[in-house]
Amino acid sequence: MRTSTLRRVGTGAAAAALMSVAACSGGGGGSGTAGRPTGAGVAEASPVTELQQIRKKTGTVRSARIEGTTEMGDTVSMKQTGTIGWADGLTGSLTITYTGGTMAKALKQGGGDGSVRARYLQDEYYADMGDAFAATIGGRRWVRYAYKDLAELGGPAGDVLKEQVQNSTPEQGLKALLAAGDVRKAGQEDVRGVPATRYSGTVDVAELTGRNGALDAVQLAALKEQLSAAGVTTQTVDIWVGKDDLLVKKTERGETAAGAFSSTVFYSDYGTEVTVERPPAADTVDFKEILEQQAAGSS
Repeated sequence: MRTSTLRRVGTGAAAAALMSVAACSGGGGGSGTAGRPTGAGVAEASPVTELQQIRKKTGTVRSARIEGTTEMGDTVSMKQTGTIGWADGLTGSLTITYTGGTMAKALKQGGGDGSVRARYLQDEYYADMGDAFAATIGGRRWVRYAYKDLAELGGPAGDVLKEQVQNSTPEQGLKALLAAGDVRKAGQEDVRGVPATRYSGTVDVAELTGRNGALDAVQLAALKEQLSAAGVTTQTVDIWVGKDDLLVKKTERGETAAGAFSSTVFYSDYGTEVTVERPPAADTVDFKEILEQQAAGSS
C-alpha cells in the first residue's frame, strides 16, 4: 500500500470513528430546545422541564447499547453497533461498517472489507484496520489515536474535537438539546415496540444565546464552538424518550462544510456492562508514528 493511501486510510478511519461515536453519543450534534411555558395554572410540564429530568436520568445510567447509521455528504456512509459507557469519560467498543462514500472506497483500495472495530478509552481510541493494512506496517493491525495528538495535529479545531469526543455522552447530547429556543413535543410513537414521546427542535448556531437559562455561559460557548468547528450552521434533532425517561432513538439532520449530514441512533440495554481493553502493544502502532515514518520517507 502506498504511503499516501496509508495516510488517507488511517486519517479517514480516525475522522469517521470519531464522527461515529459522536453521532451515537449525541455529543457534538446539537439541537434546539428551550420550550415555552405552558401557562399559569396548567399542570403539564414544559418541554425544558421534562428534558432536564431526562438529562438527569441519563446521567445516572452510565452505559447503553447502540445501533445507528451516519451519512456525511459524499465522504462517508456507515453503520455502527456496539456499547458505550460514560461513567468516567467515554469508553466503549463499536463495529463500524462503511457502506459508501470516499472512505469506503479508500478502505477497499487498501484491501479492507469495509469494517473497522474501534475501542474507545478515556484518552485514546484504537482501530483494528484488518490484515491488508497490517501487512504495510509490520503486521500490526491496531492503530492507536491519542486524543491529545489529534488535537495537536488539528490545531484549534483539533482541540474542539478532542473536547467533543471526550464529552460525547447521551447526557451531553441533551445539554445541546437545551441550547436553542424552539423545542416542542411532537406526539407519541412506538420505537421498536417501545411507547415513546417525541421531542423536536432546531438550532441556528448564529442565534445561540443564554436567554432560557438551561445552559450556563461556558456550556453554551463550548457548544457553539463545537458546532462552528464542524461547519454546522443549522441542525434539526428529534429524540424519542420512553416512560423511564431514557432515550430510545435520536435523529439529527443538518448542513456542514462537508455537505449534508444525517444520523439515526437507537439506544437499548441501559446499564449494560462495558469492558474495554487496550489491544496488545505488539499488535499496535501509533498513528503519529505512521505520519513520522511517512515524513521521513518523503524527505
